[in-house]
Amino acid sequence: MIALKLPPSRPRRRPHELSFSADERPPLATSVMLGFQHAVMALALLAYTLALARTAALTVDQTRDLLAVTIIAMAIGTALQSWGGRFGSGSLMIHMPSVFMVPLAAPVIAQTGPGGMVTMTIVSALATLAIAPLLPRLRGLFPPIVAGLVVLIGGMSLVAEAVEHSWSLGHDFEIDIPSLIMSSITLSLIVGLSVWGNRRLKLLALLIGIVGGILAAFVMGRLDGGAMLLSTPPVSVPMPVSPVFDIPVSVLIGLAFIAILTQIDTVGSLILLDKMDDADWRRPDMKQASRGVLAAGITDLVGGLIGAMPTATSSANIGLAHASAVTSRVVGLATAVLLLAVAFLPQVTLALTLIPTPVIGAIELYAAAFLMAAGIDLIASRELDTRGIFVVGLSLLGGVTVLLMPGLAERAHPALRHLVGSGFIVTGVIAILLNLIFRLGIRRQISVKLAADGPPVPIQITDFIEEAGGAWAARRDVVRRAALAAVEAAEAIDHAGGDRRVTGVGGSFDELNLDIELVHTGAPMPVGDVAVADLESLLDGDDDSAIDAAMSSISGTLLRRLADRLSSRPGPEPGTSILRLHFEH
Repeated sequence: MIALKLPPSRPRRRPHELSFSADERPPLATSVMLGFQHAVMALALLAYTLALARTAALTVDQTRDLLAVTIIAMAIGTALQSWGGRFGSGSLMIHMPSVFMVPLAAPVIAQTGPGGMVTMTIVSALATLAIAPLLPRLRGLFPPIVAGLVVLIGGMSLVAEAVEHSWSLGHDFEIDIPSLIMSSITLSLIVGLSVWGNRRLKLLALLIGIVGGILAAFVMGRLDGGAMLLSTPPVSVPMPVSPVFDIPVSVLIGLAFIAILTQIDTVGSLILLDKMDDADWRRPDMKQASRGVLAAGITDLVGGLIGAMPTATSSANIGLAHASAVTSRVVGLATAVLLLAVAFLPQVTLALTLIPTPVIGAIELYAAAFLMAAGIDLIASRELDTRGIFVVGLSLLGGVTVLLMPGLAERAHPALRHLVGSGFIVTGVIAILLNLIFRLGIRRQISVKLAADGPPVPIQITDFIEEAGGAWAARRDVVRRAALAAVEAAEAIDHAGGDRRVTGVGGSFDELNLDIELVHTGAPMPVGDVAVADLESLLDGDDDSAIDAAMSSISGTLLRRLADRLSSRPGPEPGTSILRLHFEH
């Protein structure tokens, strides 16, 4: 494996905190050891497949086969991503079962059996393959606010079933005490180790929590299947299922929509890994992201043919890569080989099916909490004006209404029942539509003249940038940095002499760039490097002009720290100039 010649990727400079970057090759023993850790992490995330199987009431044999073929799909996706070239991102990206598919797919599988998964996964794959080449052009449809809403409602959709599984609730809502104990131990271990554990324990928190729940079940006599495990052959080939095509159209539309939304998470994960790999990283490589989404589509297409569950990318494994300081593609290939081997070991997959339902419920609770918090964090990362507030509020209102009043979907046409009955889909559709509608009338270039008799200039500039940033839904940290830099620049202009005075401010924005322009009277501001003043000679001398010049140089240095690029040019009117501050977004 080490002798393989991998396709070349974009030149990158390895950050000092990494031991091996994407294109570097660790020793064989290191690659295998790290591949084993990544494989264990990915197998722990099969809890989402188990959750779907339990909700759909699949038999033990059906669940075991579903796990095996899903592991094969995970191995294929991981191998494609790690290999790179035309059909992969060329990064250490591990695939896992898609948690977003569980709420919509489980009721259908309960009616059709595992055969329905063939059709649903293939539809998901076709939607992903269709979106992959268009991804760079569709970025405006899925801003972080929309992505955050999708992630948030995805977590909320898991809550009801997670509680039912954790507490073994019946129709009378009576709580089973042993189930409560098992799920509480599992969730407590996961949360406790994630908060107070060291780096290694944090990475293994999910796995340790599952083991703790299983031990609790064993002590209370709730662990069955030992004889079945011993009678299972050590090696076998998983059998593909016969496809079932009788799937409601509304479900297929919903699956396609979820598949597209899932790729938002894929792109985010790929950008994060690319940033980890490159010390000179400046902006997302959308071509690499497009190839990563293409790999995800190919994975689900092949997985669908054998009845596997749709896959997604694992952020937990990105955390493991960061902790180990290794993002080598070779480690990804080692992980894929190990996953593929496990798929043909039925005792391992059967052991996964024997995990008690309350333990799986605790994993679902953990996933729901994580997704909701991550969604809120993603929404809060952008400035929100009145438009943004209504996008968030109305989209959540629609999705939560469907979750709390599922009977409303029964009033819909049968062809649309599954579509409007999913809070996940309703929230996503409303968010995208409102985002498109509210973008009408928003100018990407805005400029105003500063009022001479108005508030102080710094306040006018700050208000302008914050209002524009909210309308553009720009990143909150970039907006604050731009406001601070613009105020500092205005003060530098006023103290530069030469009859300079700020008279106006403007701005322009796209998803990659934020530019602020200060219009002022007088000659253009010098923006080149300024020599550092000798502080000792300044303090010993009495030259006030030298002190003023030194203060100006300090202001210029601060501006170059705050802004990614500075430029100055003559203005459109005689006697005016423009100082432009550029910020990468």
